[in-house]
Amino acid sequence: QRKRENHGIVKTHLVPTTFGNSSLPSQTQPSILPIISWPIPATNNTTMCNNTATLTRRNRPHESAPDLSPSSLKQQSVVKNLQPYKNTPIGHFTSTHTSPEQIIDKHAKIDAQKCLVAHVGLENFIRNIVRPLDLELPDQVKFNMNGQGRMQSWEDVYLAERVYTRCLGISKRIYQSHAFTHEPERKLAYFILEEHNERSFSFLPGFDFYVLVFTYYDESKNVTRVDVQYDQMSFFLHCMGLAQAHAWLVERVITPMVLIWARAFHASGLVNPFTFLLQLMIVPLALVYWFLWA
Repeated sequence: QRKRENHGIVKTHLVPTTFGNSSLPSQTQPSILPIISWPIPATNNTTMCNNTATLTRRNRPHESAPDLSPSSLKQQSVVKNLQPYKNTPIGHFTSTHTSPEQIIDKHAKIDAQKCLVAHVGLENFIRNIVRPLDLELPDQVKFNMNGQGRMQSWEDVYLAERVYTRCLGISKRIYQSHAFTHEPERKLAYFILEEHNERSFSFLPGFDFYVLVFTYYDESKNVTRVDVQYDQMSFFLHCMGLAQAHAWLVERVITPMVLIWARAFHASGLVNPFTFLLQLMIVPLALVYWFLWA
């Protein structure tokens, strides 16, 4: 039953509820309780968004207080962090060459296989890494070694690897693949290549190195081109055993100086390519003049 007027006592709601009887659990019957709303006069010190306050009588079960112990809060935070991401757009794009739709469409067609290949020697590794896709290795291939070497056959690739590893004091190299990904539409397979290098001399430390490898093939599934990309400077520092010393120098000396220069350059308000090139020309000349004639 509901009765409504503009002024006065005027709200009556009938709410079903259930009373339990401990002695007669099977005779529990639903009953009706009224919820009565009374008008409350507003005072000068009270700001109210509603001119009525509801007094509710309801038979509620006992509810325990939430567990606020550190272990419980930690467990709740872990559970919260493990929730799956919502299916929301990738992000706000202003580029005219790509869009979230294009990226989603591209990744929906990527065949990411779980492929693990590990072998000693480059030739053994290459002949096994192409097996998951049933690719063929013809004699001729365009092999781009980080832009520093371009070879046209697998014979040249294997020869170069055997020679330069000996020159750099590498006695054994174990190759291992990670994150093998295949894009059928582009006829492209790429992966991260991990190289474990053991040294010929005891005073040279062994090291692990990571390389990006992009493999292209044609309609007949013949490998036609391979692009290898890696940090060449870091590789040679590892070969000479100077990687750790270089990392310390960059972290403790070079980076603080560069940050000081960047703050001063930004504060000048003249940050643009022309002023940057001007600094590259003036600063070395000023240093040479200071050392030689000052």
